[in-house]
Amino acid sequence: MVLNLLLLSAAAAAQPDPAQLKATITRLVGFGTRHTLSTTTDPKRGIGAARRWAAGQFGEYSKACGGCLAVETIGDQFTGPRAPNGVRVEDVIAIQKGTSDPNRVVIVQGHIDSRVSDPMDATSDAPGANDDGSGTALVIEAARLLSKEKFPATIVYAALSGEEQGLWGGKLLAATAKARGWKIAAVLNNDIVGNTTGVGGARDDKHVRVFSEGIRAAATLDEDKAQRANGGEDDSPSRALAKAIKRVADREHGLGAMAVRRPDRFQRGGDHTPFLEAGYPAVRFTEVTENYDHQHQTLRTENGKFYGDTIEGVDFPYLAKVTALNMAVIRELASAPAAPEGVTIEGALSADTTVAWQPVPGAAGYRVRWRLADGTEWTDHKDVPGNATSLKLPGVNIDYHFFGVAALSTSGAESLVTFAGPAPRK
Repeated sequence: MVLNLLLLSAAAAAQPDPAQLKATITRLVGFGTRHTLSTTTDPKRGIGAARRWAAGQFGEYSKACGGCLAVETIGDQFTGPRAPNGVRVEDVIAIQKGTSDPNRVVIVQGHIDSRVSDPMDATSDAPGANDDGSGTALVIEAARLLSKEKFPATIVYAALSGEEQGLWGGKLLAATAKARGWKIAAVLNNDIVGNTTGVGGARDDKHVRVFSEGIRAAATLDEDKAQRANGGEDDSPSRALAKAIKRVADREHGLGAMAVRRPDRFQRGGDHTPFLEAGYPAVRFTEVTENYDHQHQTLRTENGKFYGDTIEGVDFPYLAKVTALNMAVIRELASAPAAPEGVTIEGALSADTTVAWQPVPGAAGYRVRWRLADGTEWTDHKDVPGNATSLKLPGVNIDYHFFGVAALSTSGAESLVTFAGPAPRK
């Protein structure tokens, strides 16, 4: 059966360095502004200089690992209310090709652009230390460390532009993924992940929020009806990703993951949204206690209160914990086989349930999970060998249980759980 080596290797795995994260954000803040409409030619200031620096960092890490990262700058033209004259948006990506399943891809991303109170102000200083220097630093640190390791699946590290003007960097990368035929296993979007003291004074350095969609943005009406009829509203691919993150967080004991059951914060969005619209499993990481006085604010002091997104608002030990959680999830999903397809259940009007699935290439085994239908978290499971394609569960009634199946690697890495639906009519 599958041998779980993940816990044995966790202690030896490289961990993020708060000092390195601080140095990265200090460098990002040093570009003055990273507004998407800011200068792209100045060697020291603006979005262009910041993107070139990020590409240089990825390039250095690639040299250190013998060329294991393919560093690219992809771009396209976008026009919208916050760029009425149009702007070229560019994403800096580093691709760590998988060893045996390179077309299966895990993306970790943050947006490198920043802004002040006026979203059209491209010249004032916009430090963007936490929004989203923290997410960009996380991505760069993950690349520095994970590039020293090898994984079956491909990892894409992405510093996105244009988020503040219209989620354009996310749209660009999602379109690139589709054009290249990537099989996206997961998108981890990190946006505002470095602060621990909220606008009201509350403090939390022990948890991070993980936002995921339930009803799929990319689903057809018939697919929505089927999801509702099967009771799978809490088990979309993105929700399965959030549950996997929570499982990894519980196992690592470094930071708690609050699995928030909606796509993003109230009436807000992020660069994971275009991936959801394209049908890919994607989530957003965000700190628990946001400080709105330090987001999208022109630097100033009014009535004794400071406004602005400066480096003083970043808790670097906390950011290191969020980075470590991202890395643990990447290690697991890039090591696991693909999630099973065609997962079905049979057993109506019976005391027993039979779960079946299509075989997954490279799977060393499968984990059949189930729970009572009044709960959201998987409570029971049984592992079966890699040559199995079904499992009968005696005494587990189909009417008041939900079921799912994950694929396992030889090391015990587990894919996302695929929710089980009705078997096709014969």
